[in-house]
Amino acid sequence: MIGPLVPSPIGHALAGVAVAWSADLLDRHPSSGRLVAVSAGLAMLPDADLLIPSMHRMGTHSVMAAALVFIVAAVVTGKVTRTAVICGAAYASHLLLDWLGADDSPPRGLQLFWPFSDAWYISGLDVFRQTARRQFLAAPVIWGNAIAVAQELAIMLPIVAALYLVRVKALTGFAPKLTGSDHPAQ
Repeated sequence: MIGPLVPSPIGHALAGVAVAWSADLLDRHPSSGRLVAVSAGLAMLPDADLLIPSMHRMGTHSVMAAALVFIVAAVVTGKVTRTAVICGAAYASHLLLDWLGADDSPPRGLQLFWPFSDAWYISGLDVFRQTARRQFLAAPVIWGNAIAVAQELAIMLPIVAALYLVRVKALTGFAPKLTGSDHPAQ
């Protein structure tokens, strides 16, 4: 049986954006729109394993996969860079959100430490509802998925909005420092 999606791609994409914008605040360097979009995409990428249903929530949902994304990004950029760290963290955000999600289909959770362990991990906090992919055009499934997405938006949008506002305020304050014009000429 194919496991649920927890949360939906929308929640995962918002988490990827949050990772990129958090990095802006930590190192006082604005992320490009392209890096923010790549972060959103990488945060959704682990669910590409849905193309191989018997593999869902296994290898692509592991710390090893997140490390591999970091390594590939470091190779692409030529060294360990801020971009590589953001890429690895954006991918890892998927693992965190899934770990915090509800999962009623056995085995519950995800194989965080694959290939070193075949144990399944889940927090049990059920912060995010699971979404259904089977019979997704049936009214009860549409309604359940809509509620799940609304809950994700209620949780993730305030976080992303706050990061955006703080980021804009902080980056405008950093601009004079970056240009060296924070002290007027006398």
